[in-house]
Amino acid sequence: MEWTILIVMVVLLVMGFPMMVPLTAGAMVLVFFYLGNIDPYILIQQMRTGIVAYSLLAVPLFIFAADIMSTGKTSNRLVDFVGSFVGHMRGGYAITTAAACTLFGSISGSTQATVVAVGTPMRKKLLKLGYKDSSAIALIINSSDIALLIPPSIGMIIYALVADASVGDLFIAGIGPGILIFLFFAAYAVIHAKIYNIPRVERSTWSERIFLTRKALLPLGFPLIIVGGIYMGYFTPTEAAGISVLYAIILEVFVFRSIKIQNLPKIALSTGLVTSAVFILVAAGQAFSVAINRARIPHTLTDAVLGPDPTALTVLFIVALFFFIGCMFVDPIVVILILTPIFAPVATAAGVDPVHLGVVVVFQAALGSATPPFGVDIFTASAVFNKSYLDVIKGTPPYIVMLVVVAILVILFEDISLFLIR
Repeated sequence: MEWTILIVMVVLLVMGFPMMVPLTAGAMVLVFFYLGNIDPYILIQQMRTGIVAYSLLAVPLFIFAADIMSTGKTSNRLVDFVGSFVGHMRGGYAITTAAACTLFGSISGSTQATVVAVGTPMRKKLLKLGYKDSSAIALIINSSDIALLIPPSIGMIIYALVADASVGDLFIAGIGPGILIFLFFAAYAVIHAKIYNIPRVERSTWSERIFLTRKALLPLGFPLIIVGGIYMGYFTPTEAAGISVLYAIILEVFVFRSIKIQNLPKIALSTGLVTSAVFILVAAGQAFSVAINRARIPHTLTDAVLGPDPTALTVLFIVALFFFIGCMFVDPIVVILILTPIFAPVATAAGVDPVHLGVVVVFQAALGSATPPFGVDIFTASAVFNKSYLDVIKGTPPYIVMLVVVAILVILFEDISLFLIR
């Protein structure tokens, strides 16, 4: 049964069908050929169930806010603000890139939006300073993956829906690992700049710093609104998403005047296209999840892989391995939808905190997104920067090693994720 499902899904993928087709086909094969006692109509019901959750309203709203800010001037203000304080240091503009990606990720929640918004201006500056293009692109795509961990993470929302976990707790728990990744990247930036003798830039004056800080204050209000509002209990993550859209419109249309009101329908259309793809995946993933659970495939796989009585640490390392490999080949949302229902019950039974498990899962999604052969951010960078696949992945190995080290630390020391909640 398991091999039949796998073969059907792989064949459909090789034939070029989008991922929602193999997911739906796998569920249909199970119901029609192996679960004859189940009414096939249940698949339609489960597809609808998968996309009616109130928490999913946050997804299109956060994507819309990210699209507005990517079109506007928010990313440039953040880059200039960070660069004024650390740009003069050895490796300062590489640190600026990592910091700006972290900050923009805390606003957009999208790795691909961060690649476009921050990567486009920073790549030019890095090349002027003497960085190799492969090094600059690798820094951008890996720093952008911090957006999957720093709230408002779309990956966190999807995981929370599938695992029935708290979105607010997941948002808070992603902050520690996200900052730790940034610190590793910053340390590497200093070492890399010394080895390759990257020149420093002139130190900004305090008057310039104050001026650029004032320009960045309003964009920096995004993470304060989202994290602070949720943490203090003023509003839910979904309400925070609505407020972030309103705040983005006020800033970009009325304060910065970088976008006209007439541009908003076009931006909303782009958001609608992305959202529709996400929601179709979620619907197909829900049907697939229900079908494999009815067929007891998760129990069979976890028993075979983990044994009868796995420890919490064993479960976390196996989960990390499966999600990392999965996200190297498939979109992270798809992997979260497929694998979370398989491993979440076993992890809970082994005593793993569901929020900590969510951080480990989304961390591997971030890691796999920038890892060859098919990490999604690799192809985003290739399209945005008009570079070949090999040029994009050439500089990624050091960042993959650092991310693996941080991933191990997050698994071993759960307080990295949970200290803010506790």
